[in-house]
Amino acid sequence: MVQRAILLWTLEPGERDALLANEATKRWTSSNQVLMEVACTRSSTQLLHARQAYHARYKKSLEEDVAHHTTGDFRKLLVSLVTSYRYEGDEVNMTLAKHEAKLIHEKIKDKQYNDEDILRILSTRSKAQINATFNRYQDDHGEEILKSLEEGDEDDKFLGLLRSTIQCLTRPELYFVDVLRSAINKTGTDEGALTRIVTTRAEIDLKVIGEEYQRRNSIPLEKAITKDTRGDYEKMLVALLGEDDA
Repeated sequence: MVQRAILLWTLEPGERDALLANEATKRWTSSNQVLMEVACTRSSTQLLHARQAYHARYKKSLEEDVAHHTTGDFRKLLVSLVTSYRYEGDEVNMTLAKHEAKLIHEKIKDKQYNDEDILRILSTRSKAQINATFNRYQDDHGEEILKSLEEGDEDDKFLGLLRSTIQCLTRPELYFVDVLRSAINKTGTDEGALTRIVTTRAEIDLKVIGEEYQRRNSIPLEKAITKDTRGDYEKMLVALLGEDDA
């Protein structure tokens, strides 16, 4: 696993995302999450670079591979997310936020989780606008949108992906904490997920993720990792935990 960590860490971010996305398309049932993660936690420019790197490396487009390896609602959501080029500014339209919060609430109330309007909003609106919409949702309807979505079928894989998408777009650090916790706590550490998150977030927000991890799990992330890993792999992950201290 140390070779895998070195490979991911030394690749350019766009190349790394292209590799992760390509691997995910090959075993899509368990890796929808990775495709969504790449699409929703990168900036518009970073996602564009990943798509360009994908062209160069695999001689086809990321979206055609995603479309080929997925079906139904998963295809609709994932293709629209990986092809998104969101506005990155802070400006928000509060009238629009109110209107779309109401629209989303009606669809969720009717359990229409795959509704085209929900998918359109999640894949085209800026992250600032989406946050404004979900804040309005909570103000108007008395609960967070993720809480509303918890009332759906626990075994509904699409609903699970939808919840993760919303979390990635609004509070990515909480999404990463959840993935890290399940990667570290499961019997036999999920080294793939652990390596992916540490290497892709090391120079971005791993410090914030580490602080949130400790707040939610009462154990420092470094300690959790060293309990579960050994040797050069452990040393490399611990070194990367300090990479965004500068």
